[in-house]
Amino acid sequence: MYIPSRIAARLLLCCAVAAAPAFAFAQDAAPAKPAVGAQMTPSATYDKLLSGMEKEFVGAAEAMPEDKFSFAPPASAGDFKGVRSFGAQVKHVTEANYYFFGGLSEADMKAKADSLEKLTSKADIIQALKDSFTQAHTYVASITPENAFVMTANGTRGGMAAFGIAHMMDHYGQMVVYLRMNGIVPPASRTGM
Repeated sequence: MYIPSRIAARLLLCCAVAAAPAFAFAQDAAPAKPAVGAQMTPSATYDKLLSGMEKEFVGAAEAMPEDKFSFAPPASAGDFKGVRSFGAQVKHVTEANYYFFGGLSEADMKAKADSLEKLTSKADIIQALKDSFTQAHTYVASITPENAFVMTANGTRGGMAAFGIAHMMDHYGQMVVYLRMNGIVPPASRTGM
């Protein structure tokens, strides 16, 4: 079938005009990436690291069945004498999050530790963990270029955030061992994170 060139040109123009909104929408829907050489704010940097660790840590805690929260490797399985149970690992990081990211007084930290020690159910322990991450995100959101490396009573804000994230990574590694000793593949390993 032959289409005269002036009709073909009009048809092509109509198609281009009709498709323009779709192209514009597709461009807007793509997530914006920072330009090469662009700087992220300290709060955005720490929040990105914290969010990744939160996903892995909470996922690992949720993966362990409640009846295994008291699990600790037996001393006969290696050098595991006196190690924390799985649930105690989760409560320890929860408490530490308030230390690193909370700016609580010594009395408030003692009260927080005492209340966490009393938790026994998986649901209560995980809720406390999630609450501590909410506090951590609030803390890192307050880090600015001006205050990131100003000394406080415990160190710099940036230093405390970095140490807090590194601390939970250490305990996450221990929790992964506990999960695998119970035949559970950690969620981050299942999804290929």
